Amino acid sequence: MRLVGSILVAVVGLFHLWFLVLEMFLFTKPTGLETFHLSQQTANACATLAQNQGLYNGFLAAGLLLSLGLRSALLRRYSLGCVMVAGVYGAWSLGDPGPLIGQLVPGLLALVASELGERRATQAGAV
Repeated sequence: MRLVGSILVAVVGLFHLWFLVLEMFLFTKPTGLETFHLSQQTANACATLAQNQGLYNGFLAAGLLLSLGLRSALLRRYSLGCVMVAGVYGAWSLGDPGPLIGQLVPGLLALVASELGERRATQAGAV
């Protein structure tokens, strides 16, 4: 279960790296326009906001991937908590369940799997 948890944390981190690329570099390009269902004019007007949002997604990705490299349970929990809060807030503010499915659920699965894996490893004496 520890390996499954680490894989899920890595997947959530990679998703957030993708969000960084999408929001910072592709937002006004065809991929961004199609993903966010925006006109070119609207995307151009919102590009700076999207780039800022992409930067924050990069911070989430960095926290998640760094938590794996450092084997830091505290950093992993914090970063996954931030991902889940962002999913709840995104769903609430947009009036769309998409962020719950795209952020909250993967973050929660990664948290549960990694916590179970850590607990089993600790109980087995393999810290």
